[in-house]
Formats: sequence, structure tokens, C-alpha cells
Amino acid sequence: MANKSIFASIAGKMLPHSDTFNNAGARAYGLSPEQALAQLAVTGTFNQTFYADGVEQMEDVLTLALQVETDFLARLAVYAAEQGNMKDMPSLLLAILSGRQSDHFDRAFARIVTNGKMLRVFVQMMRSGVAGRKSLGSWPKRLVSNWLETASDQQVMRAAIGNQPSLADVIKMVHPRPGSKSREALYGYLIGKPYDVNVLPDVVKVFEAFKEDASLPVPDVPFQMLASTKLTKDHWVEIAHRAGWQMLRQNLNTFARQGVFEVEGFTEWLAGRLRDRDAIRQARVFPYQLMVAYQMTARTVPVIVRDALQQAMEIALENVPHVDAHIAICLDVSGSMQSPVTGYRSGATSSVRCIDVAALVAAALYRRNSKAQVLPFENDVVPIDLNGWDSIMTNAEKLAAIGGGGTDCSAPLAHMVRQKTMVDLVVFVSDNQSWIDGSSHHRRGSGMMQQWEKLRRVNPKARMVCIDIQPNTTTQAKGRADILNVGGFSDQVFTIINAMLEGGDADHWVERIHSVEL
Repeated sequence: MANKSIFASIAGKMLPHSDTFNNAGARAYGLSPEQALAQLAVTGTFNQTFYADGVEQMEDVLTLALQVETDFLARLAVYAAEQGNMKDMPSLLLAILSGRQSDHFDRAFARIVTNGKMLRVFVQMMRSGVAGRKSLGSWPKRLVSNWLETASDQQVMRAAIGNQPSLADVIKMVHPRPGSKSREALYGYLIGKPYDVNVLPDVVKVFEAFKEDASLPVPDVPFQMLASTKLTKDHWVEIAHRAGWQMLRQNLNTFARQGVFEVEGFTEWLAGRLRDRDAIRQARVFPYQLMVAYQMTARTVPVIVRDALQQAMEIALENVPHVDAHIAICLDVSGSMQSPVTGYRSGATSSVRCIDVAALVAAALYRRNSKAQVLPFENDVVPIDLNGWDSIMTNAEKLAAIGGGGTDCSAPLAHMVRQKTMVDLVVFVSDNQSWIDGSSHHRRGSGMMQQWEKLRRVNPKARMVCIDIQPNTTTQAKGRADILNVGGFSDQVFTIINAMLEGGDADHWVERIHSVEL
């Protein structure tokens, strides 16, 4: 008899042969150019990750961009900005797009460059030379000038925060045409050229007056511009009432240090603002940002405000699918998942780890689905006891506390095979760098695919969604009718899961990007 370990039959269709290696050196499946570029677009931050550095991410993006159509590139740039809530990556894609002779650039620019910060990031990308040239060029220069010429005085002043390049650098580069004496004076004020004080915009006059006399009303400028002025509690209340939702979330400890919660009525107002559904949606907050805000909030912040963050989390996750189905949530808790989700950046590394984001996704799905089970895994499945009545925050913190070991993405599937688990949907949240399973080194297919085929013997209609939260270009489960690969850490991944349950296929994520209107 021939060796059964080699010639054993494989259930269902023949497994697709692995065609590449992942960053951990194990066998994997390469994503198509569109899929790979989309994965990088919604996860890449050009910082050092556990397995790859920023330069590698940039080179991958530049290489893949040459392999996709201009139309897809433009739609992906918009998708990454609006749905993925990314900043640097859409700007790079836009810079690449500027070198193609197409009106897609104009249309994408209008959707992506919506504020002064994005304007400066785009100019930075262009000047770096990575997109092919170090000068803006006449076409991009025209669009940058147009943004400056049509922005309000307040928008221009808000854009004056930040460097490399500063707004003054941008103005000097593009030489926007002032449409009025007031705008001409504003440009002169910002770049240090002579200007007529009498025709300066009101926002500048109020700002300069406030620097001389802090008893005057607080000017409508970013509070960072007021750093040299001694601000009172009442000043901070004014600043808060004018601030955007994200600024409020980010400065809770600042408000506590400044004694603002001692001002009558402020605490109740702020709590109401934080849990305002429309404000949360408009802010396009990452759910994990709320978890971090909650974790980092000092005990000097009132309980009602901390509770409001939990309520905001529930609202931010309202599109988590709730279905009458058996769901298995496979959460990667291996050592590499302890790394920062947006990579290491000198002096500004995020405290948010990959495991924090993965745990939040798992906890949200678990909270919304009574038939769900959570299977944390590393070398093998790690036992965990969760309470479905606990808050998303509580269960996420409990899951995020697990960690260490190697990565075997086949482990939770093998566990379900042994248990003969009935399952309709399997959701993986991982950095997708499986390497422990020895079979993953065989060309015939990854260990994950082999175990998935075995699980489908018991559950022939089961589907699997693999969420990759790191900038990779490979997968352990090749996309097909029952397997969908998707990337990112915004709440859009839940929309994709919903679509898969409703009959989506392997190309659903890419099709969703293709459907973005320009």
C-alpha cells in the first residue's frame, strides 16, 4: 500500500496550491493586485510593524498601483479615506493618481482633501518624490491653490497648525490668488510678508486681540494656537463648546487638569455630547479609539463622562451584524499581536495593539450574537470564559489580556473539527502570519485551508470571513465562494461581514470598492 499520510483523500475540491510565502516565512496565498492594494490602503501607516517596515509598505503600494486600473485606484483612495478613515495612505494613492492623465484625479482630490491637514499631507507626499516627482506640477498645484482660494478664513487658520510642510510652505509653493484684500492680508500674515492690518479677517483680529487681553472672547482657532496664553476654566468651556467631537474625546484628561469639570453644567453637557449619535457618526471614530479613550481616562474624569464613552462605543458598533446563526469568532492572541496596530513610530507610537483591535471586534460580535462562541488562539486554542451580559468594553479588555506564543491559524478550525461544531459563519481576526502548523509549509495548501475543508464536511454551507488588521499582501485562506478576505480596523468590516451572510462572495470587498461613486 502507498503511504497513506501522503496519498490520503482530501474532502471536497482539491485544495488550491499555495503560491507564495507570508512575512513569517510560511506558505501562503498571494492576493490579487486589487485585493493586495486594498489591504494596504486600509491598514498601512508607513510605520514599522512586527513583520515589515514602512519602506516595504510604500514599495508594495507603488508596485501594486502599476497593476491596477486608474478607475480602481481613484475609487480605492476615496474608500480608504471615507470608509477606512485613513489619512496618509489615501494621500499617497492620490499623489500616484496625479501622474495619470485622467479626470479621476480631480474627482478623488475633492473627496479626499477636505481639510487643511489632508492638504498638507498630500503636498508632503508629492514633495517626497515617491510618486515620481518632487515638484507639485501644474495640475496638482491648481487643485491645491483652488482649495486655499475657496476655504473659509476659519478653515485656513485651522490649517496653520502643523509642519513639514507648514501651511506657510504650501502657500509659498502654489501662490494662490487672493480673491479679496482680506485674503491677501491673511496670506501675508501667515507667511511673514507685509500686510494691511486693517483688512485682516475678523478671526485673525480677534486672535491677536486675545493674545493681548485674555479677558476678551476666545477666538475660533485651534486651542494649540493659544498655548502661550493663560487660559481660565471659562476659556476652556468656550473652547469645548466650539470643538469637534474628536477633540473632546482626545482631551478629557486635559479638561480634568484644567478644572473644567468644576464648572457647573459642563460635565453633563460633555457627557451628552460624547454619546450623541449624530456626532459620533459624523466624527467617523474608530471603535478602538473609544476603547483607548476609556482606558486612558484618568480617575479625575467624572464617572458620568466615562460611562458616556461606553455608551458611545455601543452606538459606534450599531452596524455589527445580529443574525440567527451559529458564529465562531477566532481571535489571534499570538505574540505578534502585542505590537502597535499602526506600527512603531519614533516618539508617537500608538498604545493601541493589534490584540486590542481584534479583541474589540470579537467582543462586539459576541455581544450582538447569542449563538456566538469565541476561540482565542496562538499555538492552540486558549480557553476563555466570557459573559454575554458584560459590556463590550469589559469583554474586550478580558480578551486583550491574553497573549503570547506562536501563530497557528488552523488551530481553532482543528478544534471545531474535533468537537464536530455546528457553525454557519467563522470570523478570523488576525495579522494573518500563521507559521506554526507544519502542513503550512507544504505546497498543496495551507494548514488553515486543510482544516477548513474538514470543517465543511460537517457544515457544507458554512462561510468564513478573514479580517486582516495589518498591511500584508498574502492570506492563509484563498478567496472563493465560501471565503472572503477583508482588511482594516474601522467598523466597515462589520458591514462586509453582513454582506457575506447575505450572499456575498470572494470578490465582494473589491466589488464594494469598485462601487464607490466619484
